[in-house]
Amino acid sequence: MATEGEEPGSGEPELEEFVYGEEDFVQQAAGWEAEPDFALSRFDRALLDSWTDRMERGFFRYRLGPLPTRVLPGPMRLVAQLNVQRGAERRPPQPVHSLRQPFDPRAFNFTRLRRGELLLRLRGAGAAAPDPLLVAINASPLERGHVLLLPDPARRLPQALTEPALRGALEAAFLSAHPGFRVGFNGLGGRASVNHLHLHGFYLPRPLLVEAAPAQPLCPGLGILRAVPAPAFLLYAAGPAALPALCRDACRAAELLAAAGLACNLFATRGEAPEGGGAGRGLRVLLWARRPSFGGAAGAGLDVALCELAGYLPLPAAPLFRRLTEPEALGAIRQQLLPEPELLRLGGDLARLLRR
Repeated sequence: MATEGEEPGSGEPELEEFVYGEEDFVQQAAGWEAEPDFALSRFDRALLDSWTDRMERGFFRYRLGPLPTRVLPGPMRLVAQLNVQRGAERRPPQPVHSLRQPFDPRAFNFTRLRRGELLLRLRGAGAAAPDPLLVAINASPLERGHVLLLPDPARRLPQALTEPALRGALEAAFLSAHPGFRVGFNGLGGRASVNHLHLHGFYLPRPLLVEAAPAQPLCPGLGILRAVPAPAFLLYAAGPAALPALCRDACRAAELLAAAGLACNLFATRGEAPEGGGAGRGLRVLLWARRPSFGGAAGAGLDVALCELAGYLPLPAAPLFRRLTEPEALGAIRQQLLPEPELLRLGGDLARLLRR
C-alpha cells in the first residue's frame, strides 16, 4: 500500500491479522433491550480498539465526538444526526457518468491509503472462506467505528458489487455482537463517492424501522418492504451458512438492475426474520433500485445514499437538523426511487430471475 507523506502521530500502527472461524460468528445478536457495550465480540473489540487508536493518532480528517441526534416525530422514526465536520471536510465525491464506469487509476483510490489507515485484515480460517477483506478507517466518519471494507485494492476493481466482496462484508456483520453494526454499499449512480470497490461498516446505536418491518413475499428468499422510509427488496440470512446463496442472489439482482439502467444501494442490519413470529434476529439485506443520480444533492439538503434510504439521516448543517420534518425528509428520499407500479413490476422480474 502506498504512503502519502509522513504518518501522523508517533510510530506506525500495525495492521492486525484477524483470523476467524465458525466459533466467532454471533448467530443471534442481542436486541435493543440488552446493553450492547457489555457484550462486544472479539471482532467488535478489535475493530473499535484499532479505530480509536487511529483517532488518537490523528489519522482522521477531524476528531469525532458525540453527535447531536434526534428521532423525527412520525411513524417512520427517522434518525437525524448532525455531523457538520463531515459535511465540510470530507473528500469531494468523484464525478460519475455511467453505471459501468471503469476504474480510473488517476483518480483517488484505495491503493493510496496510508499504512496507518489500515486496521484489520479479515480472513476466514476454513477452506470455503471468502476472499480476505481489508478493514480501513473512513477518514471522514459518520459515526464511531465507521470503516471501509475493501477487497484487495491492488486488483483495482470498479464499484460494482461482487459475490466475494459482499460475502466477506456480511460475514463481518455476523462477527459483530452489537445490534447497531450495519454494512452497506452505494453503487455507481447511487451516490458512491469513490469508483474503487468498497463497502461500508459502521455502528449506529439506534434501532431503525427496517429491522422489523413486515415483508411481502415475492418468491422463496425474496420479499419486499413497503411500510419503511424507502420501499426495498429484502433478502434474509438466518446465519452465516445462508450467505453464499444470498450473495449470489443479491449480485444477480444488482446486475439485472444495471442492465435495466438502474442504480442500486444495499444495506445489511440485524433484524427479524421476514415471517416474523419471534423467529430470531438474523441478517436482513435490503436492496434498493433507483434512477441513477449523477448530479448534486437531492432536495431538502439530503444526499440520498444507503443511510438515508434506511432511515438514518446524517445532516451537514444545524438549521437543517433543527427544522427537518419527516414529510420533508421522506419527500427527498422517495423522489430518488421508482414509482410503485414500476417497483412491483421489477419485483416480478427479480422473482422470476431468482427462481431459476
